[in-house]
Amino acid sequence: MIYKNAILFLLLLTLLSCKTTVHTDENLEKAKNVILLIGDGTGLSQISSAFYFKETSPNFARFNSIGLINTSSSQQNITDSAAGATAFASGIKTYNGAIGVANDSSEVKTLVEIVSPKNIKTGVIATSSIQHATPASFYAHVINRGLYEDIAVDMVHSDIDFFAGGGRKFFNKRKDGQNLLGDLEAKGFGIDTLALGNFEEVKQYSKMAYILAEDSMDPVAKGRGDFLPKATELGIQFLNKDEEHSNFFIMIEGSQIDWGGHANDADYLISELIDFDDAIGVALDFAEKDGNTLVLVTGDHETGGFTLSSTPKQTEEGKSYSDYNEITGTFSTTGHSATLIPVFAYGPGSEAFSGVYENTEIFHKIMEATNWSNRD
Repeated sequence: MIYKNAILFLLLLTLLSCKTTVHTDENLEKAKNVILLIGDGTGLSQISSAFYFKETSPNFARFNSIGLINTSSSQQNITDSAAGATAFASGIKTYNGAIGVANDSSEVKTLVEIVSPKNIKTGVIATSSIQHATPASFYAHVINRGLYEDIAVDMVHSDIDFFAGGGRKFFNKRKDGQNLLGDLEAKGFGIDTLALGNFEEVKQYSKMAYILAEDSMDPVAKGRGDFLPKATELGIQFLNKDEEHSNFFIMIEGSQIDWGGHANDADYLISELIDFDDAIGVALDFAEKDGNTLVLVTGDHETGGFTLSSTPKQTEEGKSYSDYNEITGTFSTTGHSATLIPVFAYGPGSEAFSGVYENTEIFHKIMEATNWSNRD
């Protein structure tokens, strides 16, 4: 008995002498930069199409942390892009059509407005007009997403440091006769309305705007080319250029995946999705080298009820059958659907994006992963 007690005593001393490490949130590395890529109208089937139709390996396959979000708005089971993006940008549910305002139409602070005073650079990129619902939700406040000229004014008054997309006419061909391009220049913007430049040509500017179409950009299949991946690379370089204030947040939207869904045009949708996947690759390449960047990829909702079904065919005798060796993109609606949407995360804090949660949690999880809320 004495021998057993001696053994237990020695074991207790050994345990007490061991150093104990307590893992708390403070021990976890915080992200210094965030790249949020939003595939408008992009659900799981849209993403799956890259695995069947892209000639190279999809960049979606490079993620380990994957979750799902519920995208309903405050008043509707099925969200639109305005309410969906406001949830990402401000962490609140609002009604369809609302941009940067709550359910009672009061203004809510966006992520851009929260972090810009903390010397964190910000940017938005889209293949639509830059005043379209998703990009607008990160810097504007209007009760109706169709108020494009008001949204353009909000862009001028915002703290955005870099933007690229279409929507030139809402700056310089306005009903009120104003030319807001001059106002952008007065705020220190370099402005290019012709084509994306290279970093060496624009690095001297404090802010940069590429406004490359009167309204929306052309589809990738009709001449837009590799605008989205190139703008992604240029935006990251520009926002990361100042050594003292190199932290940044950028939102990049593959806008026209949604439009292919609305049109029930599988070729349009898939070509836009593959282009979006190329932009994801640019973001991941930067994040892998940088080591301090959180990359998030998600969609605001699904459009078209899109699925990848077997191709219907007929035998010589006229009998119908399904060819399970061939895939065809099919649709069940020309509108949005209520399906849960995947979230892909890479980098510091990425583990928090696994699981199933509301779309508003994207905002809150970003703030937690970066600790930007507590930054002076």
